[in-house]
Amino acid sequence: MKNRSWLFPFLLLIGVLTYTLFTQVQLPGDGFATFGADTVRAEVLQIIEEGQIDLGGSFQTYQVARVNILEGPYEGIPMEIDYGRRQVRPDDYLLEPGDRILVSLTKTQDNVINAYFADYVRTTPILWLTLIFAIAIILISQWKGIRALISMAFSLYIIIGYIIPHILIGEDPLRVSIVGSMMLLGVSLYLTYGWTLKTHAAVVSMVLVLLLTGALSGLFMVFAKLNGTGDENVMFLMQLMESPINLRGLLLGGMIIGALGVLDDLVTTQASAVFELHHANSNLGFRGLYNAAMRIGQDHVAATVNTLVLAYAGASLPMMLMFSLGQGDYGYLVNFSFIAEEIVRTLVGSLGLIAAVPITTTIAIFLARRAESLEKWEQVLGPVGSGEGHHH
Repeated sequence: MKNRSWLFPFLLLIGVLTYTLFTQVQLPGDGFATFGADTVRAEVLQIIEEGQIDLGGSFQTYQVARVNILEGPYEGIPMEIDYGRRQVRPDDYLLEPGDRILVSLTKTQDNVINAYFADYVRTTPILWLTLIFAIAIILISQWKGIRALISMAFSLYIIIGYIIPHILIGEDPLRVSIVGSMMLLGVSLYLTYGWTLKTHAAVVSMVLVLLLTGALSGLFMVFAKLNGTGDENVMFLMQLMESPINLRGLLLGGMIIGALGVLDDLVTTQASAVFELHHANSNLGFRGLYNAAMRIGQDHVAATVNTLVLAYAGASLPMMLMFSLGQGDYGYLVNFSFIAEEIVRTLVGSLGLIAAVPITTTIAIFLARRAESLEKWEQVLGPVGSGEGHHH
């Protein structure tokens, strides 16, 4: 049964992939240029000029470089760009021959092509970092690490290949996010931990917590009169979209997806704690097992909620610095929609995580205490956990 316990997750993966492929949608197209549409890769051939320039009291080194376009309709054509002569550079890096960079191409009314420095090509270091990450997780977790990498790739596929396209064609973002999240975490948990009773407990708990989080998000969005326009990227998206988009649903979906990563860790850890406690002492009744597991969960949820709050605070740090610099009143600040949205996002997500502990504990105890009676269904339900049953 140990090998067969991994057959069900991979069949589930194939089923979900097939479903998403057959429900592919045609994105609204053309009408506008996407980010980076006029940007191509280029290689620095030569530094033609280098010197110092004063830009509004800020002295910096500027360069004029000759570059070779590496792709697109102008591939192979050398062009000149200036770097740091017209605007203040955010860093002190200088171009060198052989550097790969991104350049933005524009055409004037006289059909003259101008090239401007856009950014550095960072594909190689990112690929190396990804490779090191993959090797590290495989060395530490071995076969489970490989499954975790597959799960991570699948999660990105669901977000990019299912959730985003279906929102862009005008479907309800909340419904799409909940369905996508269930597929994402369900398959990911089964791929990583196997088709076991322990994983079933985590998945059922995760579904219930997602529904609860969605309900809380909707309630407090109405209560706080949020409309989903607090993010300037949303306003930009509205201008680009040819069809209207449900901004409130988009905010709700973002709240749910934002809590997914932490929820994954919380429900699996809590389910594991319950099954291990039951395995260590099968004489514990429901109350004893619940209290013991909740003591573990209390520590975990306290650290997890703090992690979630710090993650959101870290993302908002530049804005908070700017507001503090202007000596603003934080009590006044929380009323603005772009701040209120983040507060509601953080607290609703934290409430979902808090609720995950007793929900997961209860469901896991229900299955753990019935593990022996469910052994006759092991071919369907899988073993207790980690591919092995616990016999008492």
